[in-house]
Amino acid sequence: MTPAHERGDLAELVCSNSLGSSSSDHPSGRLKDELRKIDSLIIACAEGTSVPAGRSLAVDRHLFSRKVASMIEANRSIRLVRREIDDIGELEMPAVIATGPLTSDAMLRSLIRLCGSDALYMYDAVAPIVSSDSIDFSKVFYASRYGKGTPDYINCPMDERQYGIFYEALVSAQRAPLSKSDDMKLYEACMPIEEMADRGRDTIRFGPLKPVGLRDPRTGEVPYAVVQLRREDLPGTSYNLVGFQTRLKWPEQKRVFSLIPGLENAEFIRYGVVHRNIYLDSPRILDKSLMFRNMPGLFAAGQITGSEGYTESAATGALAGMNASRMAMGLEPLTLPEGTMIGALAAYIANGKGDSFDPMGICFGLLPEGGRTGLPKKERRSLQIKEAKLTFETYIEKAGIGR
Repeated sequence: MTPAHERGDLAELVCSNSLGSSSSDHPSGRLKDELRKIDSLIIACAEGTSVPAGRSLAVDRHLFSRKVASMIEANRSIRLVRREIDDIGELEMPAVIATGPLTSDAMLRSLIRLCGSDALYMYDAVAPIVSSDSIDFSKVFYASRYGKGTPDYINCPMDERQYGIFYEALVSAQRAPLSKSDDMKLYEACMPIEEMADRGRDTIRFGPLKPVGLRDPRTGEVPYAVVQLRREDLPGTSYNLVGFQTRLKWPEQKRVFSLIPGLENAEFIRYGVVHRNIYLDSPRILDKSLMFRNMPGLFAAGQITGSEGYTESAATGALAGMNASRMAMGLEPLTLPEGTMIGALAAYIANGKGDSFDPMGICFGLLPEGGRTGLPKKERRSLQIKEAKLTFETYIEKAGIGR
């Protein structure tokens, strides 16, 4: 167990319960399409335990991890051993290390000895969860942005006065300290709400609280700001505050977030927390098959590679797992084309971009432009998705993998 985990099942989701967009015209949705084609256990379990979330794939996190664990436990070809491995020297090759985001100190030291340099790190934050029966439904409304998909999100509207009171309370609230020896290096895509608010009064109003595409059916007007809640479990007994990752002290979370209309008497099932994420300087040490350059047969997967996001972690796990099994059978590892979603992610991990290496989720920027920089953005992105699909399907057919 780690400080961020609460249960003993496999694949426990410690941050959000959302695996991102399911739309095939979105990079995350296209990545899911590729994973389905290669029979990803993670995507199958996620879809089997999904909760309503508009155009996103969100899960009942407890049912999801239990389903993953039960399928692993029931597979007679797998022996599940629950003990700590703290030295790479203990491993029989081929092997996959997938210890992120909370790699133990002992394993980290072993990795540093192997890689010849320190690992990198960032801070990641978790959003709070509230009980649905403690929400004042007279002050909120159900809707999805722009009316797309089913109206699965609870929306807490704020007028300008309410927003001003909330904002001032948020930026002045007490925050949990980090280790004195650590610099505050935050991951932009999971920026704590209070740190984002520090950048200016309207930063969060144009970020997680943006009201664009949401109209209050009771007034017919677009609110000044909106806090969205996403269902956390299948029965709908709890909801998480979308975009509200935080490191406020727990009593402060109760005080400040209770200023949100509809949450005045909210019961907090889980408060937000911040934790340290370890990741490797992957461009120095991993190739595009996700194998260590100086240790054949050893692969890395998940957030420790510098991939960011549940679906991205599943993709690196699928690639590393296939390649480890191929090596066990005397076959060469696979390297997917950079024009595919999995291949683009692996190429970023192996090569990086620019002078520094920071965690990255799947996005259009990782895909080849193909000389179409002069085209309108929407058209360019549509072509990137179409070519990614064709490239992937052609590759897996030739490689004899997937379906």
